[in-house]
Amino acid sequence: MTGEPFYVTTPIYYVNDSPHIGHAYTTVAVDTLARFMRLDGRRVLFLTGTDEHGQKVDKSARDKGIDPQTFCDTVSQNFRDMNVMMNVSNDQFIRTTEPRHIAASQALWLELEKRGEIYLGKFAGWYSVRDEAFYEESELKEGKAPTGADVEWVEEENYFFKLSAWRERLLAYYDAHPDFIAPRARRNEIVSFVKGDLRDLSISRTSFKWGVPVPGNEKHVMYVWLDALTNYLTAVGYPDTDAPDYKTFWPADLHMVGKDIIRFHCVYWPAFLMAAGLPVPKRIYGHGWWTVEGQKMSKSLGNFLTAGDLVAKYGLDPLRYFMLRELPFGSDGDFSHRAMVGRINGDLANDIGNLAQRVLSFVNKNGGAQVPTPGAYKETDEALLKAARDLLSKVRAEFSEQSFNKGLETIWQVIGDSNRYVDSEAPWTLRKTDPARMATVLYVLMEAIRHVAILAQPVMPQSMAKLLDQLAVPAHQRDFAALDTALVPGTALPKPEGIFPRFVDTVPA
Repeated sequence: MTGEPFYVTTPIYYVNDSPHIGHAYTTVAVDTLARFMRLDGRRVLFLTGTDEHGQKVDKSARDKGIDPQTFCDTVSQNFRDMNVMMNVSNDQFIRTTEPRHIAASQALWLELEKRGEIYLGKFAGWYSVRDEAFYEESELKEGKAPTGADVEWVEEENYFFKLSAWRERLLAYYDAHPDFIAPRARRNEIVSFVKGDLRDLSISRTSFKWGVPVPGNEKHVMYVWLDALTNYLTAVGYPDTDAPDYKTFWPADLHMVGKDIIRFHCVYWPAFLMAAGLPVPKRIYGHGWWTVEGQKMSKSLGNFLTAGDLVAKYGLDPLRYFMLRELPFGSDGDFSHRAMVGRINGDLANDIGNLAQRVLSFVNKNGGAQVPTPGAYKETDEALLKAARDLLSKVRAEFSEQSFNKGLETIWQVIGDSNRYVDSEAPWTLRKTDPARMATVLYVLMEAIRHVAILAQPVMPQSMAKLLDQLAVPAHQRDFAALDTALVPGTALPKPEGIFPRFVDTVPA
């Protein structure tokens, strides 16, 4: 496959719990970007997977009375199942218990050791099992981690990575690469952290065995983040830097992560890579969290939302759309039933759904159920066609910055223009007074809808496929290069069907 490479990743999800809306949110965002880039002619590698080592996994397995591998096999499959349900187009699904990953992690360790970046010492400090993270005394809030997790005092022999030696080099890298960390609030947070008291990082544990053994000293296992972060390298063939995927795709174009793990990706990961003499990823994006009806999501509150529950209630593509349209990507947001129904009935059913249905139904009844033959264009026609043709460059610019909501707003502006155009041109009146002009108006509308449908495919692939079917757009003419083509007059059209039904709340009698 030709095209400029694009390597994009989700974080690998920790297998101590079931997947929820937050996992689906990250994965759908990356899936949308991967689909967009494929349609834009890029050669894409989209990686997701599961993080399966560490004390928390070991404890969760023991609590269930099963061995850690069996526990990981079950929970990892739940994430695979979520991907299928959410129509996610990942190219690889990686597990940190795979032999290839264990080999890659140990190879990176040996490279760091060879370069003098690792030493054996004694650790004493506050550790959160839930976060798999160490915290300074100054970071604790009322005796808990900044995340609210419980912490425990740990003293043990550990290997350390010389993180403190990388302070100035990290800051220099951030200055030289202003787009490396996004959005800006995350960048400011990371720069502030690195400018502070950056200490050497404990990278091994001896208090449990569920992890990648440290080469040469197997009473130690690797600290979960050194193991976990290496997955991005494993997937492209590391430690074989001559592997085709490594040479093609590394360094990664984008790691998409939740804001809670931004420090690991923007401080530890680039330091590990630079210390090993390896290229650093081009961009790390830390998005926000979802609350549910204004409250933090938790099982104890009974508001723990799974993707399956939401798909069953609202439909897959409406859910994907809502996730990326409802809030500025990167900010925190709230999932509410009212907001979800507002997007379904407003943006989807009323705006694009009604536009497509009224235009295609009119063509079916009054245009011989075929693509109309346009005549000379008027200024109003040219204006709508130009707005549709300008969409790609505008949406590409927004999506390249992970501004999914702005990209969708731009598409919806053309939908709004199209609805106003059909009202002002009134093809139902032209049917009697000027059938040739009616045909031109309908053709212009169908062209606008074609552009919208092609560009909205990454967000709502199933629904837009149905719409493109109704426009009789061939399967091989649905990528962005095909935007420069046009509907062929006289092409037979199938009977139109509604794509986005209105959501009606069922209230018990």
